[in-house]
Amino acid sequence: MKILVVEDDRKVAGFIEQGLKEEGYVVDLARDGEEATMVLLDVVLPKKNGFQIATELRREGRNTPILMLTSRDAAEDVVRGLDAGADDYLSKPFRFDELLARIRALHRRGGAERLDVLRYGAVTLDRLRHVATVEDRRLDLTPKEFQLLEFFLLHAEEVVRRTTLLEKVWDMHFDPESNVVDVHVGNLRRKLTRAAGEPLLTTVRGVGFSLRQGGDSEEV
Repeated sequence: MKILVVEDDRKVAGFIEQGLKEEGYVVDLARDGEEATMVLLDVVLPKKNGFQIATELRREGRNTPILMLTSRDAAEDVVRGLDAGADDYLSKPFRFDELLARIRALHRRGGAERLDVLRYGAVTLDRLRHVATVEDRRLDLTPKEFQLLEFFLLHAEEVVRRTTLLEKVWDMHFDPESNVVDVHVGNLRRKLTRAAGEPLLTTVRGVGFSLRQGGDSEEV
């Protein structure tokens, strides 16, 4: 995988480049990202900021995954970056192992070959605009809920295990004591049910969850 690093701090860029190359990635620090399969994009740049660059890339129809790296970690900045077209957002300073984990997670979610719009029944998710709707009613989702819905749409009507969600959405190994998946899925389920007027996320007891039409809220 070829990664384009857009970072005006030479020390940071050099650190990222060296670390990624040691992990076997092909790294490019050039300004032309046409052939890149992933973009690591700084927000604070001397000419155009990262938000503007991400917006332009998406307007040009580029589907290349974008991971924003920035010291601007306020909630409004994260929302602005995701709305501009970024797929993920990592605040500085960051641990290099977390950067690698996020790169792997983005790569697993489909890379440059992904569809821009996912649909299942009345549910639509626009990955470029970072907007999810049910029957044209916009859903107010947190970034993690958006990622969960995206994964469920990619695997509609399949039973998705909790361990799979931890690995694909959180990039974590299974922790039998953690209820993080159930909490976030529960919040997403309630929002989908309110918008659709019927349950869309089914719990398959002891196994996981499934996005399906006409299902009950829980199955044994």
